[in-house]
Amino acid sequence: MPELNLVIGDKTGKSYSKKLEDNSALIGTRVGETIKGELVGLSGYEFKITGGSNDAGFPMRIEINVAGKKKIYARKGVGIKTKHKGNFIRKTVAGNSVYSKTSQLNLAVVKSGKNSLEEIFGNKEQKEKEGDKVEN
Repeated sequence: MPELNLVIGDKTGKSYSKKLEDNSALIGTRVGETIKGELVGLSGYEFKITGGSNDAGFPMRIEINVAGKKKIYARKGVGIKTKHKGNFIRKTVAGNSVYSKTSQLNLAVVKSGKNSLEEIFGNKEQKEKEGDKVEN
């Protein structure tokens, strides 16, 4: 089972990345559902699944009730870019359910825990500066 990359966006507009080795607790959840933070190792938090993609990079669409890929015929929406306005296009997309080949999930914070996400994940720029000081 491939690891799952979580992209967590907070209310300030910043996003944080977290790798999840075991995604079996999330299998079967759908885009738009709210999940507890304990499932992803962040107790006290609640997240809403806003999207994601599978291992081939196909985006998840909320209206496709499938755990896998599907070809659709659409003119706009997630994963669709047309050259001429109003033209329909045939595209492969991932369904709205998390399954074993889901590689990325986008999460939005619904309820915050005791510590802020910046405290938990740290400031990346600050870590890089500290790393430079150690090497010199």
